[in-house]
Amino acid sequence: MLEKWDTAFKPKVIKEAKHLTQSTELCRLLTAAENLSENDHTNWDSDMASLLLLLHLLPPTAGRKRIQISPSDAVGKMLHFHKSCCSIVEHLQGREAEQPYILAVGRPKNRIDAFYIVVDKLLIPCQATSSLGAFDELFKSHYVFNLSYDETLVQLFTFVQTTVYDIDVATTAVYRVYVVKLCPWCLEEIF
Repeated sequence: MLEKWDTAFKPKVIKEAKHLTQSTELCRLLTAAENLSENDHTNWDSDMASLLLLLHLLPPTAGRKRIQISPSDAVGKMLHFHKSCCSIVEHLQGREAEQPYILAVGRPKNRIDAFYIVVDKLLIPCQATSSLGAFDELFKSHYVFNLSYDETLVQLFTFVQTTVYDIDVATTAVYRVYVVKLCPWCLEEIF
């Protein structure tokens, strides 16, 4: 994913997102994705902003529930920013999450100090130092732990699975074994 994102996908995501109905959040993400706001410490870096734009292009579904969920609300199911001066323990205690998500720790959003994957209120440090690398590890954590995607993020993760990683939906079980072999650090961190 890391090799393909900047050249093959990111420019297309930005181009398509410009055709969406513009909201304040969408404009901020577009500005960040295009690297037009380097001094804006309230916005994500270019790679994470482009992934969040993809979430807007592939709107979340409510699954079996008949409630509407916006892409802005779905972001919280995938990513959470935590200021490095605050307690991570309090964050973990106050958050209810059934599926893994990225915890980005830093002072400004566009300069994260550390990324974690949170699974069942346990922190798994990411080896990646970039937001794109952290998303890559989040995606792979679903396979390592044999977890289904959060129902609001199914469209996003299925797109990434089939289009970015070229993994056919039918071969998912076989690929899970392959990812565990490629990603042994995930198991070492836990056991």
